[in-house]
Amino acid sequence: MLRPGMRHLCATALITSLAGCGDDGTGVVSITAGVSTTTSTSQGSSGVDTQDPTGSTSSPTSSTTDNSAGSDTSGPTTSTTSPVTSSTTDEPGTSTGTTDPSGTSTGTTEPSTDGTTDDTTSTTGPQPCAEDQVQCSGNVAQVCDGMGGFKSETPCPELCVEPLGCVACDPGATKCDGNQVLVCNDQGDGFVAGDSCDPLLGLSCDANFGQCVGACANIGTSYIGCEYYPVVTQQLDVFVGPANPYAVAVANTTGNSATVTVHRGANQVVQQMVAANSVAVINLPWVTELTNGTGPTVKITDGAYRLRSTQPVTVYQFNPLNADVTNDASLLLPVNTWTGNYLVAAWNHWNPYPGFISITAHEDGTVVNVKAPKNGVPTQAGGGVDAQGNGNNITLNDGDVLQITTANGGDPTGSIVTANKPVQVIGGHDCTQVPIGITACDHLEESMFPIEALAKKYIVAPPVQQPNNALEKAVIVRIVASEDNTTLTFTPDQPVNKVLAKAGDFVEIGQSTNKYVVEADKKILVTEYMVGQSAGYGTSDPAMLVAVPSEQFRSSYLFYAQTGWQANFVDIIAPNNSTVQVDGAAVNNFTAIGASGYSLAHVKLSNAGNGSHTVTSDTKVGISVYGVIDFGSYWYPGGLDLDVIPQ
Repeated sequence: MLRPGMRHLCATALITSLAGCGDDGTGVVSITAGVSTTTSTSQGSSGVDTQDPTGSTSSPTSSTTDNSAGSDTSGPTTSTTSPVTSSTTDEPGTSTGTTDPSGTSTGTTEPSTDGTTDDTTSTTGPQPCAEDQVQCSGNVAQVCDGMGGFKSETPCPELCVEPLGCVACDPGATKCDGNQVLVCNDQGDGFVAGDSCDPLLGLSCDANFGQCVGACANIGTSYIGCEYYPVVTQQLDVFVGPANPYAVAVANTTGNSATVTVHRGANQVVQQMVAANSVAVINLPWVTELTNGTGPTVKITDGAYRLRSTQPVTVYQFNPLNADVTNDASLLLPVNTWTGNYLVAAWNHWNPYPGFISITAHEDGTVVNVKAPKNGVPTQAGGGVDAQGNGNNITLNDGDVLQITTANGGDPTGSIVTANKPVQVIGGHDCTQVPIGITACDHLEESMFPIEALAKKYIVAPPVQQPNNALEKAVIVRIVASEDNTTLTFTPDQPVNKVLAKAGDFVEIGQSTNKYVVEADKKILVTEYMVGQSAGYGTSDPAMLVAVPSEQFRSSYLFYAQTGWQANFVDIIAPNNSTVQVDGAAVNNFTAIGASGYSLAHVKLSNAGNGSHTVTSDTKVGISVYGVIDFGSYWYPGGLDLDVIPQ
């Protein structure tokens, strides 16, 4: 599976060029710097026998080498060679030498003309290897004595590898056992299980290269992936049921049909074909343990769904899909982009409805820690989390979900989630007003980006109103610090506190339609919230968006907008003078965002077709997708790269 912290589906990259690669018949492959090569079983990594000028093979008994005799200087520096031949001169006071028939160099020292002795015997060449160091000469393991010789020489039955000596396999080498990749351990004494090449991900183990191959074997780090974990989050009970399904939209980004399989635990829920370059909406049963009621904090075994595709896809979840009130949607992140480090944004408790953090594990034995902001906020205890929102050493297995819910007065925004293995984190709210006191309440949820993928620069822009698309809808913005002593700057300036003292602290910019760039000296998380309908900015109630940093923009997107909604839009933030198309049509309504160098366009999407849409550009651009239906609304990033950005 990535970048630091990031997990890839396979331990190594796909072979991009096979020229010159071969297999010695063992099926064992050594992986070096991401390139697959065949491991030699007849020659170690160093040590090549040398020959004297007569063609006979010499034994390594001396560490002195004289290049004037035509000895091979291209061999490894740890090997020792003999004979040594030194030059003979007739000059007085210089060393003379001869080579006897056995190849042994002998020399005499002539007195100098001034009566002194001049010893100029050559001592150039490799130095003796350290005592007890192991080196390989072909398939022979030699233990150095530190004086140019060897304590022992042992022919290896399998392979000699420095500095280990005789081994059963080359550490790091791989081979296949069915669809299981086996990897030679660090000691070289046997193979251990590596990646499993999952057929439901379209993978198989290639015996020639000892690694997983297939369309999902090397998919990079973006919102496009092959394995996802849809998860139900808190929702008002009255809107949970068959009439308002929980659903995922799966967009196939390739030219080949994809087989999508969804499990909950060991039980297969659905398997469906998704045609090339199209979208399928898949309804999934509500998980009532996670959605019903208003708490407490719970840990649910197999609470999430596991979705696997044989081709790269994008996945969006709708909670719910069709309701005209209290709904939202999330862009799900593929497993290969997850890490163990997250900063959370949600919303404050609005009695009796809680804000929440949802944490899902992909691997058994995942140990999760949660640190609440400001040393603690009111939280409904449970599942290993205390009444201040802190939890330590909470163990989750594959598919398990920890859902943390607030108590009256609590706000989980600024919580920090860490884990020893990759996890998925979603922040949101059961149903809340934005701002509090402005009707009506709506469900919020959004996938959090790993801290590794956060950045220091974001462009904030509001969506449009409905039905008057010529006007924009006000938003509230939260900016959360990932580290202590974070300093913010705004262009143009915004009237808020500019210094965040502690990791998890945030500033909130009140409702406005302002457009601006926010930058920081350390990584930040930026979230936007649509205000409620009674605020006077058109129809629809709150929805939540995690802003995409400009460093994670892309030049092409395939995304989904639910066709049953009254109106759907894609907002595009692009460098000035970019050439951008939506569904093949040029976008010509860009307006500059101050002096930022970026422009914004609101594009209404057609509800004809299956909801699949594209954005293409000659530059990297950012997009967000949203829709409204009466009071209901959803908002999510249309996609992004998830590269590791240094702090």
